[in-house]
Amino acid sequence: MDIKQILKQFYGYDSFRANQEEVIKHIMNGEDCLVLMPTGGGKSICYQIPALAMPGTAVVVSPLISLMKDQVEALKANGIEAAALNSGNDATDDLIIRRKCMSGDMKLLYISPEKLMSELFLLKNLKISLFAIDEAHCISQWGHDFRPEYSQLSVLTEQFENIPVVALTATADKITRADIQKQLKLRCQKTFISSFDRPNLSLNVKRGMRDKEKIEHIKRFIAVHPDEAGIIYCLSRRNTEKIALQLAASGIKSTIYHAGLSQQARDAAQTAFKNDEVQVVCATIAFGMGIDKSNVRWVIHYNMPKSIESFFQEIGRAGRDGAPADTLLFYSLADIVQLSQFARESGQQQVNMDKLESMRKYAESGVCRRRILLNYFGEETGHDCGNCDVCKNPPKRFDGTIIVQKALSAIARTGEKIRQSTVVEILRGMKSPTVTRNGYDKLKTFGVGKDVSTNDWQDYMTQMFQMGFFEVLYNENNILKITNLGWEILHGKSTAMLVVPQVIEKKPSLSRIAERRLRPEIPVIMRFDDDLPNEEDKILFDALKKLRAKLAEEQSVPAYIIFSDKVLHSLASIKPTTIEAFGRISGIGEYKRDKYGKIFTDLINKRGG
Repeated sequence: MDIKQILKQFYGYDSFRANQEEVIKHIMNGEDCLVLMPTGGGKSICYQIPALAMPGTAVVVSPLISLMKDQVEALKANGIEAAALNSGNDATDDLIIRRKCMSGDMKLLYISPEKLMSELFLLKNLKISLFAIDEAHCISQWGHDFRPEYSQLSVLTEQFENIPVVALTATADKITRADIQKQLKLRCQKTFISSFDRPNLSLNVKRGMRDKEKIEHIKRFIAVHPDEAGIIYCLSRRNTEKIALQLAASGIKSTIYHAGLSQQARDAAQTAFKNDEVQVVCATIAFGMGIDKSNVRWVIHYNMPKSIESFFQEIGRAGRDGAPADTLLFYSLADIVQLSQFARESGQQQVNMDKLESMRKYAESGVCRRRILLNYFGEETGHDCGNCDVCKNPPKRFDGTIIVQKALSAIARTGEKIRQSTVVEILRGMKSPTVTRNGYDKLKTFGVGKDVSTNDWQDYMTQMFQMGFFEVLYNENNILKITNLGWEILHGKSTAMLVVPQVIEKKPSLSRIAERRLRPEIPVIMRFDDDLPNEEDKILFDALKKLRAKLAEEQSVPAYIIFSDKVLHSLASIKPTTIEAFGRISGIGEYKRDKYGKIFTDLINKRGG
């Protein structure tokens, strides 16, 4: 069957997203590859469609039982034969699954890395179409979720010669990507990198609030997101419990999730959240990769995360269905102090300190926040997003082209072999040991920026980095390398607008930072009807949600497995009154059309179509 037919029949989509078709064809040609797509970007389709198109069983390595369970439920809901081999099964379950695999009836088999090693004999006796390694950053020591049990997965390329291996992840910088390929011993070095842009996510930062103010702001935030599921991430277990209690006291259904709870308690919390029995989960980073819930509408970070990788993956759990979602980060000096301590005590002190510094710069930036995130992952963009707090309330800017050219010239004239601190020393005309030892005081750019203070130069350099004019090579002693965008500025082909630096108080106390906090504004809820032909019927949408919840309860699956919020928004706007029209809604495949078409169109017709 043609891959586009499979896409339409099982998933209900008329076209592929960026890179999906190319990845699928590459895998079907029998080649290994590494795939980077943001959370909600459609990674699963990249291996699920080849699995359906090729003879045999696709083996998917996944790190968590809960994640496997979600994936299997979603596949079965689309009429696809799938199962998971894990410690949660009993002997009878495993026997049935093995027999289906041996007979060729199982299209996708999910398995943990530990279980895979003990099932090699079974795998060698199966007709396997492909191996997919999900959350592949777990194999790298540079990855933010390094897991030793992933280290043996190179056995797949070593012992299964003619079977393609695809590694997939949502977050990996250049070092991590190279390490994934090295650890897995991929036989083809092809890497597919999709845009990391998630335009449906709004990005907001609030600085300097005290705990009491944070709680009040969170309550107001939730008040404008009625009945919409959300996650609050905290650094400490104590904070998760404290916040959940205060939300409960205000009548907001919430639960907690952290590593100090029993496995049974954690499973119960995750199930309650997935099944919409609670609106909010207050969690530490232990609440991680197992979240495949597509209708999370917001994510709040009560504390600043330790790295942009962690932050990007955590906010990526909102809006996986493509509908608008809000993210909010609270940031304070106390977070920096605590996270710096964690980084210094870690086994990779310098790497973790550098990652924390990048996160701090994101939180403090006066530059479009989306540009910072995209640049961090090596993606250049020449425009601001319009959907972050900086874009909505822009700081004062000026034409900083000459300032940028001076800094880039200093980097270029040293052969792109210096760090940021040395750039500032050259521009300020400072004869530091590094400058004099390397003869940088003889450069034409030496001293051309004497009229700008050191603090302001550091601010400008931060902005230049955030806007993607140069990158930092962390694995080469943090030297700076000018990007294509930067060379355009240096050669006068483009201009650069900079933000006027803020006057920073030296060593301010936490109380003074709190006094200067940004005014807590009520976030605006974005509507999802921009690409729909009709205005959404809110009453019908609520009725569709209730019907979805009823069906989910009857089938003992989360509501989003039936249909995503995005599909319900489309139904409430287009209002299809026939099963044929129902099947044309994006995201509704043939199996779900036949299974749910009548009951949903009956509801729509009953309410006037």
